[in-house]
Amino acid sequence: MRPTLTPTLPYYRLKDHLQSRFGARVQKVTLDAGLTCPNRDGRVGRGGCIYCNARGSGTGAAARGQSLSQQLAAGIAKLSARYQAQKFIAYFQSFSNTYAPLPKLRQLYDQVLAHPQVVGLSIGTRPDCLSPAIIELLASYNRTHLVWLELGLQSAHDRTLQMINRGHDAACFADAVRQAAAQGLEVLAHVILGLPQENGADMVATARFLAALPLAGVKIHLLYVIQGTPLADLYKCGAFQPLRQDEYVDILVAFLEVLPPHFVIHRLTGDPHPQELLAPTWCLDKAAVLRQIKETFLRRQTFQGRLWPPDLPAS
Repeated sequence: MRPTLTPTLPYYRLKDHLQSRFGARVQKVTLDAGLTCPNRDGRVGRGGCIYCNARGSGTGAAARGQSLSQQLAAGIAKLSARYQAQKFIAYFQSFSNTYAPLPKLRQLYDQVLAHPQVVGLSIGTRPDCLSPAIIELLASYNRTHLVWLELGLQSAHDRTLQMINRGHDAACFADAVRQAAAQGLEVLAHVILGLPQENGADMVATARFLAALPLAGVKIHLLYVIQGTPLADLYKCGAFQPLRQDEYVDILVAFLEVLPPHFVIHRLTGDPHPQELLAPTWCLDKAAVLRQIKETFLRRQTFQGRLWPPDLPAS
């Protein structure tokens, strides 16, 4: 059962959702299948999104020669020792994990789901990398496993999507969500707070856009600057400044206030690789950021969904 949200329990945590669903600690194992992205290979564009480096926001394990089975075994061993978890979700994170021929995708997904401790599949991809056949394949796994389709949106504003070289518009995302949800898939939206040229009102408008869609959850990222990206070039020449910690927390709380209370919140900030990070350095202290988020909810006496649905007056 979903917990009742209050200022002391201000958002629907993934940890709580998985505990109620499986009755045990469940952890995601991050995987790199060695795929690529249509925004890098020329089908949609070149160079990728301005914040994404050559590893595709992933681990780079495939480029280092680690097989999928090796990654899965190592991840399970590590998470078992750290969290005493016994059940796992195989998370295809790097690049676009529906961007391959259907037989190849089936082989990848079947391989990890054959592991007896894997209870779920989470597929990170783009809304323009789906087809009815791929959606049908993912939906077929619903009979035996949890399946999450993690779709990158980043912003609901087309001007922003064009500026960050995203390669699709917000309507493409909304169409993909509706098609996948109609086949029974649980769809998560990835969004980024702090994108260039967006203010707090713009970011809250993205939350309202998401609230109107048949989503199951949201993963929220802070825009941080990493080496080897076009965003790093903008930062170095002074054309971009990341959000301060207090700005990020204020916007995040306002963002969650307008999301439906049944949306599972899969992430509240980012996890950059320290050796790649240029700015902001405050995001490396994740515990402090999460603590400030909780304190802000409590101080404002608010919680996720307080201003949802949007036609309700603010109290």
